[in-house]
Amino acid sequence: MSTKLNNKINNLNPNNMKKSLFTFATILLLAGITTNTFAQTSATVNGTTAGAKLIKPLTLTQTSPLHFGTINVLTGAGGTVTLPSNSTTRVFSAGVSASTVAPLATNAAYDVTGTKNVTYALTLPSNITVTETITGSATMTIDSLTARFNGASGDAITSTLSATGTDSFTVGGTLTIAPGQEGGIYAGTFNVTIDYN
Repeated sequence: MSTKLNNKINNLNPNNMKKSLFTFATILLLAGITTNTFAQTSATVNGTTAGAKLIKPLTLTQTSPLHFGTINVLTGAGGTVTLPSNSTTRVFSAGVSASTVAPLATNAAYDVTGTKNVTYALTLPSNITVTETITGSATMTIDSLTARFNGASGDAITSTLSATGTDSFTVGGTLTIAPGQEGGIYAGTFNVTIDYN
């Protein structure tokens, strides 16, 4: 009998067929286990959010200076003048009183622009020095500065820009006049800073 025929007969042997079936079944089982293993080690999160926040540079524009107006002072007396943050109605103490002579009192006033609906903070100085403009030898101090933002019911140092990215605020403070303070026109400058929170 030829070798080829013997090989075919051997291949039809039940033992060989069982081995082949067993091998095939093992391959299928291993393939299934491998697939399950990969499926069990993976995880997915659907709908992860992404975004960004863009802010435009803030701008701050002064529209009015801080001025306590003209003040009457009794000889040898001193006192204080308080200018509220949202009013030019001054409050006087001791030996000083209001005068109707120009210039009149004004709150410092500012316009703000920036990114809509974003909160920002205001920084005011702790005090301001004003100096008599003729001789330059006499000075007075303004302190207790306060700010009132547009539409607010009280003083604050933070506010939120509107839906159009705008806001405004006014500033007041207290001027201290020493006994025997030299008469004259007093002037000075101070810095006001805003920044996003």
